Amino acid sequence: MLKIAFSPIYKHPLPDGHRFPMEKYELLPEQLLYEGIVTEENFFEPVPLDEKWILNTHSSEYWNKLQTLDLSKSEIRATGFPLSKELVHREVTILHGSVQAAIFALEFGIAMNIAGGTHHAFSDRGEGFCLLNDIAVTANYLIENQLAKKVLVIDLDVHQGNGTASIFRGNPNVFTFSMHGARNYPIHKEVSDLDCPVPDRIRDEEYLGILQSQLEYIVKVFTPDFIIYQSGVDVLESDKLGRLGLTQTGVKNRDLIVLTLAKSLKSPIMCCMGGGYSPNVAKIVDAHTQVYRLAQEQYF
Repeated sequence: MLKIAFSPIYKHPLPDGHRFPMEKYELLPEQLLYEGIVTEENFFEPVPLDEKWILNTHSSEYWNKLQTLDLSKSEIRATGFPLSKELVHREVTILHGSVQAAIFALEFGIAMNIAGGTHHAFSDRGEGFCLLNDIAVTANYLIENQLAKKVLVIDLDVHQGNGTASIFRGNPNVFTFSMHGARNYPIHKEVSDLDCPVPDRIRDEEYLGILQSQLEYIVKVFTPDFIIYQSGVDVLESDKLGRLGLTQTGVKNRDLIVLTLAKSLKSPIMCCMGGGYSPNVAKIVDAHTQVYRLAQEQYF
């Protein structure tokens, strides 16, 4: 059964005029149900993750500052979010959603988190709409609990997974792969195990060819027994922040390449949402929906 993390907390409201598109978190599960891709039985509601696992990735000083809402103005500005207890609670719940989805993936081959993909969070600070790094927390949880030995992070959001790269720099048990817009945020890129910057307005055929060749290289040098997939859809040509040129079909084929790889390796895969900022929210939801359709088609 395809298990999907979703909580009403994911829809945490932000002040009017804030540009982060929170409505997609409500619309995506509704779309999955409307299309008959899943039923209510497929969803599970995460709870806040135990702080032990937060501190396994994030510094105690940073975690204490979040709990006491003691970030400086510049630190808050870097996250892009107005800081509140509700927001911290939301982030900690997202962490559990990804960890629990990973555990379900071990059982069923694949599982999803409607939110997550918070790859800009470093061990000691947040950036770019990310306070805590669910990708890193999940990978560390799997390794610490001997549920996986080698974790591959495939990050195909348009923005480099800088926080994830920093957290796992020099860690032989986690391979970080980020394929992202060369001229996009963040201005200063960290060093992943493999970075693949692509040019503005790159089209489907070229993008997918590069992706396929990069994944073929990775499996020659690293054999994962678990994959975490950051499936951001801000690579769409319609995205107001992305600057790339992929179509909806291109995004679907991108997701298919990743899921096909996971199946061929017999490696469980956990998919988290990542970014998507098209002015038309229906395009965001449809693009995100495709990976859930493919999961059902390929695994169940």
